[in-house]
Amino acid sequence: MNLTGKQKRFLRSEAHHIDPIFQIGKSGINENMVQQIVDALEKRELIKVHILQNNLDDKTELAHQLSQATESHLVQQIGSMIVLYKTSKNHQSIELPS
Repeated sequence: MNLTGKQKRFLRSEAHHIDPIFQIGKSGINENMVQQIVDALEKRELIKVHILQNNLDDKTELAHQLSQATESHLVQQIGSMIVLYKTSKNHQSIELPS
């Protein structure tokens, strides 16, 4: 399922008020971090990830890698902030507009 522009706009507005719960440092993305993000997405559905300044990788590429590794939707990548969304199987709390 791909997100429509209207759905992405809605998710961006929902994500505006939440704080990032993960940080990607100079070591980049590892399997442990991916598993923790998958668990957080299952519980919260919408999360923010912050890329620290000491990470020299391309931020857009990191955002796409993280989205693919967690099988989630990349809602937004602006500067060093990534917003990810994945529908929860058990704790669905966000109702997307059609």
